[in-house]
Amino acid sequence: MSTSAPGIPGPAEPAPDRVVSGRPPWMLVVPAVAGLAFLVLPLAGLLIRAPWSTLPARLAEPHVLEALRLSLVSATVATACCLLLGVPLAWLLARVRFPGRRLVRALVTVPLVLPPVVGGVALLLVLGRRGLVGQWLESAFGVTLPFTTAGVVVAEMFVAMPFLVISVEGALRGADQRFEEAAATLGASRWTVFRRVTLPMVMPGVVAGAVLCWARALGEFGATITFAGNFPGTTRTMPLAVYLALETEPEAAIVLSLVLLAVSVIILAALRDRWVSAP
Repeated sequence: MSTSAPGIPGPAEPAPDRVVSGRPPWMLVVPAVAGLAFLVLPLAGLLIRAPWSTLPARLAEPHVLEALRLSLVSATVATACCLLLGVPLAWLLARVRFPGRRLVRALVTVPLVLPPVVGGVALLLVLGRRGLVGQWLESAFGVTLPFTTAGVVVAEMFVAMPFLVISVEGALRGADQRFEEAAATLGASRWTVFRRVTLPMVMPGVVAGAVLCWARALGEFGATITFAGNFPGTTRTMPLAVYLALETEPEAAIVLSLVLLAVSVIILAALRDRWVSAP
């Protein structure tokens, strides 16, 4: 019951979900079901063909544990580095107006659509031993990135950072800036405002972006094998181990794929309120 005075409209009530009633048209249902089957059947096939009886023993094999350990460590380090660089970059894109901002935003999102192998080639041309920056790193500091574990981290950062930047930038654009302005009028410095006001407000976006960044880094293949190679214990991550096992031991490839599938499901479950909930 509205409490507003006569002639004065009351507060707007939220509109109920609009659901089409009646029989849906088959011209939409058939391709929708086909699309669902196209996405679900490969995952179902992976679960059906999995060697469940020997799964624990295969997961405990040294080369599997080695690839899993390297993947977890490199993805975590890459995510930490992306947070260190990506959060300030997202803040710059969201809060600072400067010439060429649209171009910078487009460049940040290029790795999202760039084939990962091309990204690996680009990293080699810049950070390789004869690259634009790599030759200087080797001559000045003796640092060589290609075909090392550090190269794995760099390749994962390149493909995963845009996910973090986009998520944090969206959170910053949706945050209420009045709290920041109030803190500034009370004498807080810009760094204090960012650390004590802005960052807590956008923390859900930062966490979501970090989780997506970590998941993307964990599943990276093309840039890693191109820039870092495929050396056991050094650069062979889980996706590379899957590719190698598929040629010689398909059941081992299925087991490794199940691990990555489980991680993906866990990520979706953790972010269900942000990504998979109905409006």
